[in-house]
Amino acid sequence: MGLRAAVITFPGSNCDRDMAVALEQVSGTAPLRIWHGDAALPDRLDLIALPGGFSYGDYLRSGAMAATSPIMRAVVEAAGRGVPVLGVCNGFQVLTEAGLLPGALLRNAGQTFICRTVPLTVENSRSLFTAGYSTGQQIRIPVAHHDGNYFADEDTLDRLEGEGRVAFRYVQTCNGSQRDIAGVLNEAGNVLGMMPHPERAVEDDHGGTDGRALFEAAIRQLA
Repeated sequence: MGLRAAVITFPGSNCDRDMAVALEQVSGTAPLRIWHGDAALPDRLDLIALPGGFSYGDYLRSGAMAATSPIMRAVVEAAGRGVPVLGVCNGFQVLTEAGLLPGALLRNAGQTFICRTVPLTVENSRSLFTAGYSTGQQIRIPVAHHDGNYFADEDTLDRLEGEGRVAFRYVQTCNGSQRDIAGVLNEAGNVLGMMPHPERAVEDDHGGTDGRALFEAAIRQLA
């Protein structure tokens, strides 16, 4: 039996198909597509993915309205049971707004939309999602966001650093994120939020495959 994954779609999601295609390419099994208005998740899920985009048009605050969608109650409960959850870009914003990850994503320091491939350093290679990399390894992953400036108070930042929960860091200042943080993990290590788009880096035709190892590592450990 293949990977039983689900990709959540909110009004305004525009990377849900990218995420679904990447998961199918790497795992060989198409993920389930779940609408935000559903109240429950399918049984026996191996992985839940929250994709990028502009959920609800980011009218209130990036990810804030999506975090109140009916399906998010089920996502929070599943994460609490240990189900792996990956939030990318807007999905990362939703995870922070839902309380599954600390901190918040603010407007980019330069007040402009950033869309380019950036170098990252892998800070933690011991998690479900990052085990396919080596600590300190540099990889290149695309970013595409306007509100990717990661913010948390100093105590929270120190705790994230001390507990090894910073997953990825920008090699060069990208959007003003504190300590150049590009992705963080929850305490249990089963929830990852990151601004860069690994699903856009799984095949050579898209300019690189450095994102593929993230999906391969998770799928290998979930098999």
